[in-house]
Amino acid sequence: MKKQYLLFFSLIVLFLSLAGCSNNDQTKKSGEEKQEGTEEKVELTISAAASLQDALIDIEASFEKEHPNILVNFNFGASGSLQQQISQGAPVDLFFSAAEDKFDKLVQDGLIEEKNGIDLVGNELVLVVPKDSAFGIKSFNDLAEADKVSIGTPESVPAGKYAKESLEDTGIWKNIEEKVVYAKDVRQVLTYVETNNVDAGIVYKTDALVSEKVNIVDTADENTHDAIIYPLGVVKDTSHPKEANLFYDYLQNEKSMSIFEEYGFKGLK
Repeated sequence: MKKQYLLFFSLIVLFLSLAGCSNNDQTKKSGEEKQEGTEEKVELTISAAASLQDALIDIEASFEKEHPNILVNFNFGASGSLQQQISQGAPVDLFFSAAEDKFDKLVQDGLIEEKNGIDLVGNELVLVVPKDSAFGIKSFNDLAEADKVSIGTPESVPAGKYAKESLEDTGIWKNIEEKVVYAKDVRQVLTYVETNNVDAGIVYKTDALVSEKVNIVDTADENTHDAIIYPLGVVKDTSHPKEANLFYDYLQNEKSMSIFEEYGFKGLK
């Protein structure tokens, strides 16, 4: 009887030991799977000038293939409006401006550290007309013949600021000021021209190149306006500094720079 009891007790102990090992193996296996599995998803918000839209969407697709745990969300608009949003506390990880002064304001206010910023690409200013235009506008000097001319609002849209500078420098502004239709960003200027709501518009070369509905008829002399430079920087209060710096560096690599150049931007690195 005693032997039977000892045998039964031994079987119980063996069973419990095996069950414990099984649970330990399962816990270990589960931990290994979690470690080897997909990394935690991170979302980045990039506030970028409207003129960067097409190039950045192409770069985003390439970046997310290489870094599937990072989702990039873009907030496109006029650089001045985007700068104000960041100044007012909008949760943004990187700022890609179409104007140095908007970017420099955030640096001066301590919202972007100078060491975490770079002048990445440049652009040109061009005059565009609808493809079926009947006005015969061939250059900036012909703008007096137009009924309506569109530019971005100079106070908030860098392309509009550059356009006004160029028109004032060449003496054209005083002849067309009453005909100007202001737009919220450079893409809206392009849309006005594409839809024949205006007779001509001044946009970045990169915007004009992606449209099949407009013709480029003239290019502004670079000496008539401030240099068109696009600064890029990591916002100091980013919630994801590691991932933000990863995308910041990615935008500067050879692959990304070639995409920018395909869309008509000029590399400044």
